[in-house]
Amino acid sequence: MPPTPYQVYAVKYGENSAPRARLFIDGGGDDHESIMDMDFFVWAIIGDERTWVVDTGFSGTDAAQRNRRLVRPVAEALATVGVDAATATDVIITHLHYDHVGGAEQFPMARFHLQDAEMAYATGRHMTKSAFGHAYTGEHIAGMVRNVFDQRVVFHDGDEDLAPGLSVHLIGGHTLGLQVVRVWTEVGWLVLASDSTHYYENMNDARPFSIVHDVGAMIAGYDRLRELADDHANIVPGHDPLVFQYYPPAATGLDGIAVRLDGGRA
Repeated sequence: MPPTPYQVYAVKYGENSAPRARLFIDGGGDDHESIMDMDFFVWAIIGDERTWVVDTGFSGTDAAQRNRRLVRPVAEALATVGVDAATATDVIITHLHYDHVGGAEQFPMARFHLQDAEMAYATGRHMTKSAFGHAYTGEHIAGMVRNVFDQRVVFHDGDEDLAPGLSVHLIGGHTLGLQVVRVWTEVGWLVLASDSTHYYENMNDARPFSIVHDVGAMIAGYDRLRELADDHANIVPGHDPLVFQYYPPAATGLDGIAVRLDGGRA
């Protein structure tokens, strides 16, 4: 018997724009001079008995330091779909880049689910090289280490089930320990790809994003995403504004703020 389907939401909290040439390792192809928008999301997975949040976004300090626009604090963004960050019990951290863990303080009651490999990567020798470390923030990593000692981190070693119809899967590529989230929904298995594919274009055209630990693992990850999802349309990238075109608003008045993913594309 299949598990009870979850409701799944993507909620926007920030945005940025940059030349294509800066976003793809091949320089963006023939259209390299054009400007691409980038949306920053967190995700909510709501079940009958338990709610899971995926990632924590960045803070106002991060936005100022990195010249990003914070549209709304993550806690406020999640409230639009009925999720209270202050009482959330479980947050899946796909990886430890600033825009995925920078809002952790907004989840004071949560346990953080993280890959062993990601913590080792973010606290190890790779961080001495700016090519790998520039998207990490030392204070965020130190905060997660403190959470370890406070018994607030649940470590995962590769692919693991978290609950019926919910699992994490180590893909790597973008970072050494990036994990994606697989969720059972009314339209079958849906995959929250996070930064294993920032844009649909990364996966569809095998054109990797410019921040990458292992190009081969990133490209292999595109095939893994397709294996995990029941339909390629059920793969949700981490930063693509097209998500707002492909999925319906979570509720009236939430256009451009939150979409509902579990019913398939609009």
